[in-house]
Amino acid sequence: MKTWQMDINCDVGEGIGNEADIFPFISSCNISCGGHVGDVQSMREVILLARKYRVKIGAHPSYPDKANFGREVMDIPADALIQSIRDQLDTFNSILKKEGDQLHHIKAHGALYNQTAKDAGAADVYLEAIKEYKNTTIVYAPFGSVVASKAQTIGFEVWPEAFADRNYNPDLSLVSRKSEKALIEDPKKVLDHILPIIKEGTVAAVDGKIRRIEAKTLCVHGDTPSALEILMYLSRELPKHQVNLEK
Repeated sequence: MKTWQMDINCDVGEGIGNEADIFPFISSCNISCGGHVGDVQSMREVILLARKYRVKIGAHPSYPDKANFGREVMDIPADALIQSIRDQLDTFNSILKKEGDQLHHIKAHGALYNQTAKDAGAADVYLEAIKEYKNTTIVYAPFGSVVASKAQTIGFEVWPEAFADRNYNPDLSLVSRKSEKALIEDPKKVLDHILPIIKEGTVAAVDGKIRRIEAKTLCVHGDTPSALEILMYLSRELPKHQVNLEK
């Protein structure tokens, strides 16, 4: 009988404080590194928890926009954005080195993630900012996105990412958080949403039509109200469908 391996990641270090609860149920994490939220203390605390639970450690850089939690596209010069992302990663990586840990991946946050997915200029700026990590670090990026294609072209390993707790538009962009259809909060509906992604490479968009998608990692947002409930449910149910968590 065929089995599937799937990485499950979660955005953490965002001030919710639920990391110790959710880490037993995920295999990688994306730790906020000061752009939209977070500081040296929060980064270190979450890094140590990730080590304890053997969760792969990723950096989660953002537009430097704490006022909007990194969820709005900033009108910022390219050089300033590059420097901000580099500063975020330098701070994060220095903590990792002091703790004897290694950076597994980088995943952009919020508006930066969405903008680089569709805008070639934004993708170029982002990849310029993280280029020194090319030979050592994986990039998490949306399937079929501009940034995924460009990252692969210049030599990054890319893990295509899909979202377990978010609905998709027909073009595979995420339904806006301003819409009541943005989040999938019921654990059973999350399972129904991700099983075709894992097993068939397809996802049902909000218009009901089926779209092709690939994922090596699935994200459950740490600030989704039912995040812990979702993750606990998936940990019980996915093995029944021959899907194992990739640790």
